[in-house]
Amino acid sequence: MLRQIKWLVVMALFFPLLTAGAGPDIVLKDLDGNDRNVNEFIGQGKWVVVVVWSADCPICKRDIYHMTFFHDEHKKKDAVVLGVSIDGYANKKKALEFIDDQGLDFPNLIGDPDAAGRFGAGMFIGTPTYYFFSPEGRIMAQRIGPVTQEQAENLINTLNAKRKKNQRQGV
Repeated sequence: MLRQIKWLVVMALFFPLLTAGAGPDIVLKDLDGNDRNVNEFIGQGKWVVVVVWSADCPICKRDIYHMTFFHDEHKKKDAVVLGVSIDGYANKKKALEFIDDQGLDFPNLIGDPDAAGRFGAGMFIGTPTYYFFSPEGRIMAQRIGPVTQEQAENLINTLNAKRKKNQRQGV
């Protein structure tokens, strides 16, 4: 009996480590109506900035272009952007118009506010919200409100330094 309890304790301690690298299991629609799991983008060896936006969000309209510049500069090296519209697939036309008007050249999926809340960083407050995932797919940070290209780069540099320090220490 004691052996079984020890085994259960060991499993309870290690199970979170086995699942920690996986990104959130969220299925959303792409712009063609196909189901896509965000794990197709997250945990693929690059930093991922998930920007949750809405076509009616004035801050998104004003500032999302920063993520286009960020994506263009980093996509071949170390980071990508994934856009998530919370307008719902019934409002796909609005989302497509926003993508076109803003010149978004990074992948975008369409969901709803409930989907945005499942990214694993606490309660979803509103748009824009930015989730930062490590190359292994771990949620590392959440930012609510506008984020510039420079702020995203600085945050990733800080998080990457912390990540590498933890890896050296075996954490």
